[in-house]
Amino acid sequence: MNILIVKLSSIGDVIHTLPSLSALRRLYPEADITWVIEEAASDIIKDNPCLNRTIVFHRKRWAKDIKKLRRLNGTVKEIKAFITTLRKRRYDLVIDFHGLFKSSLIVLLSGGKRRLGYDSMQELSGLFLNEKIPEDMEKHAVDRYLDLPRYLSADTTRKEFPIPMRKENRDRVERLLKRYDVDINERFMAVNPVALWKTKLWEDVKFAGLCGRITEELKTKVIFTGGSSSGMIEHIQSLMVSPSVNLGGQTTLKDLAYLYKSASLVITPDSGPMHIAAAVGTPVVALFGPTDPSRTGPYGEGHVVVRKEMPCSPCLLKKCGSNRCMKEITVGEVFLAVKERFLNENS
Repeated sequence: MNILIVKLSSIGDVIHTLPSLSALRRLYPEADITWVIEEAASDIIKDNPCLNRTIVFHRKRWAKDIKKLRRLNGTVKEIKAFITTLRKRRYDLVIDFHGLFKSSLIVLLSGGKRRLGYDSMQELSGLFLNEKIPEDMEKHAVDRYLDLPRYLSADTTRKEFPIPMRKENRDRVERLLKRYDVDINERFMAVNPVALWKTKLWEDVKFAGLCGRITEELKTKVIFTGGSSSGMIEHIQSLMVSPSVNLGGQTTLKDLAYLYKSASLVITPDSGPMHIAAAVGTPVVALFGPTDPSRTGPYGEGHVVVRKEMPCSPCLLKKCGSNRCMKEITVGEVFLAVKERFLNENS
């Protein structure tokens, strides 16, 4: 049996789909399972024992090249090669976990026999499906995605998040930490201040105050993670008196998973790294504003969400004039949550 999974992005959404992949593998232990994914999140599923192969969809790069009228011949060849690779197998079952127009096109191009997805016409996503189930948006994304393998009679009671980490990930992280005189076995907290939406961000000065208190009062080292291009981490560090480590932009997603697995706690706004930390079983203190933690919060037990109740929240807006929902979260509130969770872990 040949199965195709279509879940293209983002990092968090791909992680939310991992329990469904595990459930499908348990239901069809002899199946050949392929996953189509965009490049940015592809490292998460690389070498996954539940998968036979991945096909990387370079949509963003192709769109950029076409828009700027560069590498047109090469881009067309790459798109043709992608379609050829996609259609090499005759898929008995195609599952669209993504539910947008870009994923529906892949469903169509796959030529799959059974094409399963949600009963939704968001961006015409259901146009090429021949089997549909209701989409319950009140559920957490993990449980919502599990409705698809559950429809196929899979056992979904076990929620597994397989992120295989190799020795090279461990070695790379340990070498990075050694540069800053940090041993992987000593206690530290990982802090990710970065998120894709501006409305999800907490203020730099507050992160600086929080990390200073962690270092001074809890006697624990702080290691920053996140993208390297924004300068956010460097700015936060410039506001701090106590020392910290900046690994921003220096880790792959699997490296980050290994780092988080070794951390005592991860502090972060709603972001892909938050879901990586939850997936590897590390307690998370998550700062939430415009999004709904009941749908996209850190999955599992032992996590803490710090959030201000606002009449307009969750608004799911990427732009906001006031951003009150994040600005009104205080350093004291977050530090108290961090302290209580940290002391519970180390008692």
